[in-house]
Amino acid sequence: MAGEVFLLQLAVVVLLVAAAVVVLVVQGRSAAMQDARHRTLAAAGTFAESPGIVAALRSPHPSALLQPSAEAARKIAGVDGINVYTLDGVTVTHTDPRQIGKHVVGPFSKAVAGKSFTETFKGSLGQSVVSVVPVRDADGRVIAIVSSPVTVQNVQGMVNRQLPVVLGSAAVVLALSAGATAAVSRLLLRRTHGLGPAEMTRMYEHHDAVLHAVREGVLIVGDGGRLLLANDEARRLLDLPPDAEGRPLADLGLEDGIAEPIASGRSVTDEVHMAADRLLAVNIRPTAPYGPAGAVVTLRDTTELRALSGRAEVARERLKLLYDAGVRVGTTLDVERTAEELAEVAVPRFADVVTVDLLDPVLRGEEPPEETTEMRRAAAVGLQGDHPLYPVGKLIRFVPTSPMGAGLAGGHAVLEADLRTSQGWRTQDPANSLRILDRGIHSMIAVPLRARGVVLGMAGYWRGQDSPPFDEEDVSFAEELTARAAVSVDNARRYTREHTVADTLQRSLLPRGVPEQTAVEVAHRYLAAQAGVGGDWFDVIPLPGARVALVVGDVVGHGLHAAATMGRLRTAVYNFSTLDLPPDELLSHLDELVTHIDTDEYEWQGITGATCLYAIYDPVSGQVAAATAGHPGPALVRPDGTVSFPEVPVSPPLGLGAGVPRETTELALPEGSVLALFTDGLIEGRDRDPDAGLAALRAALAGPARSPEQTCTAVIDAVLPDRPSDDIALLVARTRRLDPARIAQWDVPADPAEVSRVRNACTRQLAHWGLEDLSFTTELVLSELITNAIRYGSEPIRVRLLHDRSLICEVSDGSSTSPHLRRAEATDEGGRGLFLVAQFAQRWGTRYTARGKIIWTEQALPDGTGQAVAVPEEALLAAWDDEPLR
Repeated sequence: MAGEVFLLQLAVVVLLVAAAVVVLVVQGRSAAMQDARHRTLAAAGTFAESPGIVAALRSPHPSALLQPSAEAARKIAGVDGINVYTLDGVTVTHTDPRQIGKHVVGPFSKAVAGKSFTETFKGSLGQSVVSVVPVRDADGRVIAIVSSPVTVQNVQGMVNRQLPVVLGSAAVVLALSAGATAAVSRLLLRRTHGLGPAEMTRMYEHHDAVLHAVREGVLIVGDGGRLLLANDEARRLLDLPPDAEGRPLADLGLEDGIAEPIASGRSVTDEVHMAADRLLAVNIRPTAPYGPAGAVVTLRDTTELRALSGRAEVARERLKLLYDAGVRVGTTLDVERTAEELAEVAVPRFADVVTVDLLDPVLRGEEPPEETTEMRRAAAVGLQGDHPLYPVGKLIRFVPTSPMGAGLAGGHAVLEADLRTSQGWRTQDPANSLRILDRGIHSMIAVPLRARGVVLGMAGYWRGQDSPPFDEEDVSFAEELTARAAVSVDNARRYTREHTVADTLQRSLLPRGVPEQTAVEVAHRYLAAQAGVGGDWFDVIPLPGARVALVVGDVVGHGLHAAATMGRLRTAVYNFSTLDLPPDELLSHLDELVTHIDTDEYEWQGITGATCLYAIYDPVSGQVAAATAGHPGPALVRPDGTVSFPEVPVSPPLGLGAGVPRETTELALPEGSVLALFTDGLIEGRDRDPDAGLAALRAALAGPARSPEQTCTAVIDAVLPDRPSDDIALLVARTRRLDPARIAQWDVPADPAEVSRVRNACTRQLAHWGLEDLSFTTELVLSELITNAIRYGSEPIRVRLLHDRSLICEVSDGSSTSPHLRRAEATDEGGRGLFLVAQFAQRWGTRYTARGKIIWTEQALPDGTGQAVAVPEEALLAAWDDEPLR
């Protein structure tokens, strides 16, 4: 066998050496040719780009200038020549000087076109490798061609000179390989001296050293169920006797659970069987066709692996629980709900019962106190029936010896592995502690809810029934779980504080009630969004002449800034309303105000967007005038139940008007009509189209007549989104008409003599209304106003009395001049009339119309006894200050 190995190895070595020589020769020639291409191209390119070659070519004797340089460059580059040709084929430089000046014909068309190339061709020097490069002038034009050849004979000569070295090296390698092969063969013969075939076979098949060194039991079982071989690990795992080899398996005292599969001879892969107190993974494979009939059995002890796998599985479950806690805890910004989510995520995967107790100020969004053990139970999950633990909502004062009190005071987790043997926790409530133990609760961990260095409360994890007691590893996990949840609780606390402040500000800025007036019957709703209070508002503002202004607005955003901005805009609208401006003019003033706020460099933050709808209803004429600044128009419900959305001219939102005039829409409403003003949060949402919202609003408003309060309820129930993303303001007003019997008016010619006639007519009308006690002051007021209208105004002049919640006197004329109240000097003959009007009228003012102005006054009606509030003549005289007349 050694001789055969020697001859075979020697033949292989010879073949390998021969193949290597051939490969080296072929590769050497190929490399030489490649080198020749690179060398000729570099030489031609270098000479073509050399300084002065263009000038030399354009000189009278270019060959005399370039021939020496070309010869020197040829020798340096190691090529057979550097030849220069003009574009018409005249040789400028050449290796053979006799060729200079002659015309040549060669494959130079590519070079003339401006391209460099390398080719192998047969020329005057024989088979050659030649590279051709164009010569360009400063403008990039080709003016000549440089070629550099190398003969193939010279290239192959370099390879042939190396061939003896290659062949000599191959011979040396062959000799060394042959000698080494012979030496190995002789050594093999010496090392196996004296061993017979049986011993060699036994050594090859059993590999005793390896067999007994592995940490895996190996058994070889014969066809008759007799044990042929067992290594040391198999003896240890199965507790085999020393003479086990050669005996039947049935005589070895193996347990039935593992003896049966071993004796069966069937193929088995990683079946787990018990052997004494060990878990063994068994693999069985037949020995045929690799040896005599039988089976090979391997045994692997997996007892420790199973324990490690169990711990790894627990760790994996814990990591998954932490991940789930990160996803499920803190989904809302509600403190109590966040506490419930912590308890829900830990039951039953970590504890059987979880309780969360928070400091009372935390639930209100306030900063927790530094020292207190008084907490309120915010969540309890896992309890069933009549449980002994404190219920949710109970205020608990924990004693210092209890786990909760100790954990709160120390700021660390407290483990009570066995509540049955611990006494400190029982001092909290001894009687209740026994009930807890009777329910099977036997172990607990108390962990502080700490976030940003502040303790917010305590989380209690309880185990009972068949659950194992908590250990130190559980404490570490409970701290990690609680720390993650504490951040969410603190975020919710901070949000609660901000939400409370914003909500308080919002509620304080919204109307606390609807002012008394007779023009409309009003109901309203304001609903904050889930994201918090925003900038929606509404208002009902009584105006002179028994009219009323209905306002709805919206500021983009949520929180304190939106609420504060809303308050500023609502105040501005109220102040502008006192000027008694038409809706379009009022919104224009409001637009200028918002623009000023946005551009004022001293403002801490601009208004990101605001809209407003302003409508004025006149119960005398039944007319409503409305204008909008980027806000949805109102909904109109007529007395027959039909619903429409009157078209209000579209105008930009507040702050974006840029001086664009706004338009007012005027409608005549039958008595009993309903106007519904709303913000876009009612009809729009993340998952709802505005058209669908308007359709739902139309359906909710339609139908038989209802009170405004009932209408508000029906609209909110039917139209309100499930999860509103924006706050909602809804204002519903049912119109009324002033009784014509309570209205009296007269046209007044521009004649001072008419004053007394109109004054007497007004006195008779007051008597008809039962307001005789107001006659004297009314005559005084009307006399002054009518006289001023005749003297300073223009026709038409008209007087109107309205018997509403107050007595309203209106004098209108066609002039736009406005009277001004002033104090007359002692020497002035006039100027005291308006002073008297202001003194004895409850309110007075001027309202401009399209055809002039109206000066109005209001006087209080009879008090609760039904008597008119009269001003005696003595009071009038006493109120007049005649000190300047002295």
